[in-house]
Amino acid sequence: MDLRDLEWLVALDGLGHVTDTAAALGTSQPTLSRTVARVETELGTRVFERLPHGVVTTPDGRLVVEAAREVTERWRRLRAEVDGRLDPEGGVVRLAFLDSMATSLVPRLLRAFHEEAPRVRVVLRQEPNHEILADLRSGTSELAVTSPRPDGPFAWLPLQEERLVVVVPPSHRWARRRRLRVADLAGEGLVTTPVGFGFRTIVDSLLAEAGVTADVAFESADLATIEGLVAAGLGIALVPEQFAGASGSVGIALDAPRARRTIGLTWRADHELAPPAARLLAFVRDRRRGGGL
Repeated sequence: MDLRDLEWLVALDGLGHVTDTAAALGTSQPTLSRTVARVETELGTRVFERLPHGVVTTPDGRLVVEAAREVTERWRRLRAEVDGRLDPEGGVVRLAFLDSMATSLVPRLLRAFHEEAPRVRVVLRQEPNHEILADLRSGTSELAVTSPRPDGPFAWLPLQEERLVVVVPPSHRWARRRRLRVADLAGEGLVTTPVGFGFRTIVDSLLAEAGVTADVAFESADLATIEGLVAAGLGIALVPEQFAGASGSVGIALDAPRARRTIGLTWRADHELAPPAARLLAFVRDRRRGGGL
């Protein structure tokens, strides 16, 4: 039996009459009758009891019809989902992004995109860099706003560059300093993200280049929380400049040209994007060229 057979069983159960059902389905009464007989032979049981005024569903038939209804309904939902994925005007895009972009770049980007493509639905995942890359590899996400540029089969579109600064408590001996070298951070208790996070990779690289071994005092997955811990006197930190001072910490410039974080859009370069995701990517490219990000 095939999907059409299941749909015909459901229709016959609903109307209860072979001739009426055949007419509703646009087929002949003999064709419908042969289909029902073939399904019953395949299942080894009667699905319908033939009566002078029509048909009624047998006890076994009720099980068959209910299963047929579930299968055909699931198929309809699947077709609707696939059609939505392929519709650049009204489909779905799955976008992952860093926690630190939740109140800045991502809302601006989505607001502008929604104005251009209001029927496209963007499903969001807010998570750290290593989880973002795992989602891209598995196909859970199609596009991602992340940092740093990932290795592997990923394309990369830089979106913005952020300067990193040192944040210290207001009572710290450096609170009145205007600039620091990375080497100055040796021996200071550092508040930073856990190992494996993209931002931790950037921080560790900067420290290693200056010959500094990180003395980690606290770890947090959230950059805003890190700044708050510093403001509370629990250490110092390297953070993007926009986080400095949010909870009362003091930001100090770093004398290090590479003390920067590049935020970019990434996606699997070895897979073709579905039309809605490709449309979002094209939109971001156009905005970037026009300086609108």
